[in-house]
Amino acid sequence: MAAQRTLDIAVLGATGFVGRLTAAYLAQHAPEGVRVGLAGRSQARLAQVRSQLGPAAIDWPLITADSTDPAAMGTLAESSRVVATTVGPYRIYGRPLVEACANAGTDYVDLAGEILFMRDTIERFHATAQASGARIVHTCGFDSIPSDLGVLALHEAAQADGAGELEDTTLVVRGMKGGASGGTLASLTGQLDEVRAAPELRTLVGDPYALSPDRSAEPHLGDETDLRGPVRDDALGMWLGPFVMASINTRVVRRSNALQRWAYGRRLRYREAMGMGTGQAGRVKAAGLAGGVGALIAALGFAPTRKVLDRVLPAPGEGPSEQARRKGFFEIDVHTRTSTGARYVCHLAAQGDPGYAATAVMLGESALCLVLDRERLPDRAGVLTPATALGTALADRLRGAGQTLEVVRA
Repeated sequence: MAAQRTLDIAVLGATGFVGRLTAAYLAQHAPEGVRVGLAGRSQARLAQVRSQLGPAAIDWPLITADSTDPAAMGTLAESSRVVATTVGPYRIYGRPLVEACANAGTDYVDLAGEILFMRDTIERFHATAQASGARIVHTCGFDSIPSDLGVLALHEAAQADGAGELEDTTLVVRGMKGGASGGTLASLTGQLDEVRAAPELRTLVGDPYALSPDRSAEPHLGDETDLRGPVRDDALGMWLGPFVMASINTRVVRRSNALQRWAYGRRLRYREAMGMGTGQAGRVKAAGLAGGVGALIAALGFAPTRKVLDRVLPAPGEGPSEQARRKGFFEIDVHTRTSTGARYVCHLAAQGDPGYAATAVMLGESALCLVLDRERLPDRAGVLTPATALGTALADRLRGAGQTLEVVRA
């Protein structure tokens, strides 16, 4: 069926901010012969985007398609081997495309960091995608590729050394510079609104195993709630503060473990945090960060203060200048202790604003990986994660694109 399709990769949302960056990345880095098309609601805006991508994209097809139109999404899925979508909030706009790809056996990648949307697609379309052979892969950007591939790399290193299973594992953001994505903020506020309107969803959103394929089979390891206040970690020798993306990343990593029959270990305790330094200064920074994150979430959940924040925070489709994107970066360490007492650290880093420039590389390479590296991919279909769908093939691609992903024994 794939041989009859006219496109290898369709970029849906190509006129949006991250969509344009992803299209530009593919125009510069997709090998000759990879057939890319741009999809969105406006033919004129798609043509304008294509005109700015250079000679490699001059003949790329333009597909007028509304993400809320099931028929249009069906046609797009049936004509493409892979669809990469940046159209969010996904809870509002994403379901028709996921359903179409699951039915058509079309691979799919997105930037969704929305627990409720992902839980919905798992329940509705996982079995359908398994039957059709489709890989539905959420969170193929800064959330949650560094987290997911970092833990996978630690697992593979420990297995190669015969060092046992992963146990206490902590992702620490050592440094990061970049702006919050308007799409990410829209997804966050949408989830806050939905939880407030339907309080029963609060339990689901707060469940550390919210994305598990079998919640009843998950281990009982005590309190695994995300970090909310300052914590001194003696093993790491530093103060930790909450990392705002932990609420999605940790659940993705736990789903990866479960989809692999808990290959990382039944006693994997995984958390994410911001590294805030040592001593009293580190404690003060961690406390300040915790207070700031809590205040922001509270302000976004309260209508009067949200109206004020909406005036200064980026809206969907908006983003920083090219110069600001170039100056962005992230540096992350994922620390683990195994069941034999061995310690490893996975270093992850990239130049470029994490939510924009680095994310465009990750999404673009995820799509290329599905097209070009199929013989290296795990033999798995359904609603998956980056680690379980793309694994080491994607890690190799990201290294080739200049991003760092390396494991050392501590």
